Amino acid sequence: MDTFRLEILTPNGEIFNGDVVSTTLPGEEGEFGVLAHHASLTTLLQAGVIDLETEDKTVESVAINWGVVQVDESKVVVLVDGAVAIQGESESEIAHALAEAKKLIEDVSDSSTAIATVSARLETAAQKLI
Repeated sequence: MDTFRLEILTPNGEIFNGDVVSTTLPGEEGEFGVLAHHASLTTLLQAGVIDLETEDKTVESVAINWGVVQVDESKVVVLVDGAVAIQGESESEIAHALAEAKKLIEDVSDSSTAIATVSARLETAAQKLI
């Protein structure tokens, strides 16, 4: 399966940089997916969860508050103000990442529906890690 380079960057540093098979992004107009050879586009991102699938079929999740994405046929660059990778070796590390991610989303979203939706997505992502 074809892959492309995905970079997720914050002002504090890199969250992810690697080859992926697909990614799903929380666009301002709604969630959208990207595969290799996607048409070029640049768009705003809203608070939500970025899901990415690596070559070994592992799905990882990153919560973001807001940002912008630039897509071309071989690379996707995501620039965000804040992000938290939902990962960890133990349940306590995952729980800590979830708490940070929820706080990140709550700080930028004034919609309880948006917060609930993102919280549900984060919980689902965490269950896959346990």
